[in-house]
Amino acid sequence: MRRRNFLKNSVRGMAAFAGTGLAGLAREEGTANGESVPGISSGGSTGKTVGRPVRIVSIGFKGMLPLSVIEGHVDEEGSRGSDLIVLPELCRGHNERSEEPLQGPTVTAMAVLAKKHKTYIAAPIDRRDGDRRLNSVVLIDRFGQVACVYDKVFPSWGEYLLVHPPVDPGEKVQVYQADFGRVGIATCFDVNFPEVWRCLSDKGAELVVWPSYYSAGSSLQAHAINYHYYIVTCARTPDCIVYDITGERLLYEGTKGINISRVTVDLDRGIYHQNFNIAKRDKLLREHPEDVVQEKWMELEQWFVLKAKQPGVSARELARQYDLEELRHYIDRSRLAIDKRRGWQFAEKALFPNQSVAQLKALEAKLGKPRRTAA
Repeated sequence: MRRRNFLKNSVRGMAAFAGTGLAGLAREEGTANGESVPGISSGGSTGKTVGRPVRIVSIGFKGMLPLSVIEGHVDEEGSRGSDLIVLPELCRGHNERSEEPLQGPTVTAMAVLAKKHKTYIAAPIDRRDGDRRLNSVVLIDRFGQVACVYDKVFPSWGEYLLVHPPVDPGEKVQVYQADFGRVGIATCFDVNFPEVWRCLSDKGAELVVWPSYYSAGSSLQAHAINYHYYIVTCARTPDCIVYDITGERLLYEGTKGINISRVTVDLDRGIYHQNFNIAKRDKLLREHPEDVVQEKWMELEQWFVLKAKQPGVSARELARQYDLEELRHYIDRSRLAIDKRRGWQFAEKALFPNQSVAQLKALEAKLGKPRRTAA
């Protein structure tokens, strides 16, 4: 029943974000926790960098490490310069002694380091919240404050059958507006449930971090292909995989010990369908040859990727000015237009497979759901 409610809410909640370009999303440029951060540029390019680069560190390891050892690695990586450091799922273990509150030792220690190095840290913990046990990822901002908490929506069978007390499932997908862009979070077994990844897209995620116990591989690649955000993993295998907005695997690194992977991704790169965009693209490239370049032309998929060529230029913003429509928004607009013509939302058929078309139309009328128009 709880899963059915989650699915229903996912479909109904998409209206808040569906069909809305990222230009319409709230953005606090160069800020974290409401304060400016020296040297931090977010939301778009500055005069010093090309595009919107985000420096990410994935620190994966097997078994349990003492908190002091984890602190040491995070401290070292933070001192090298980073925008986001990710630790693996349940980084302090999962047993009868591993539960801790939100402001317990792990988050407290990571908050000190986040503030010290002015970096975000994604710290996955075995969280006790009142009478609930949750598999949580705590995102800490550059000022050492808890910015966002994601509770794993789909715990694995082992978390029900092998852990006592068992883990409670989370109830919502989280996307956080960091100073460099919109960050989504999913955890391990979540990879098997497309509705989680669809919600991350509809909430405008540009980058999804995925702490896990295993690698998943092409399962994650499918989500990158379908939803066109970067995916960065941090697994206990231990390894790290990075997928591009095109679905291409950009990085795979693994080791038998502690795996530390460093990657920089450009959140200003935009991906577009050829439909309705070619003439606009040609005009953009003709009028801004020094500012923007077509980085990729994907003939089979009929997609192309644009990126900035010089500092101070946002390829995605220029594309918006020329009325290019990003791929995920084109697909969503198409869905809305077709559903409007159909008279009911096709996604509801998956939620209510035994309902007839007439019953689905009646259900929509009874619920009084706002009809999303295809602009």
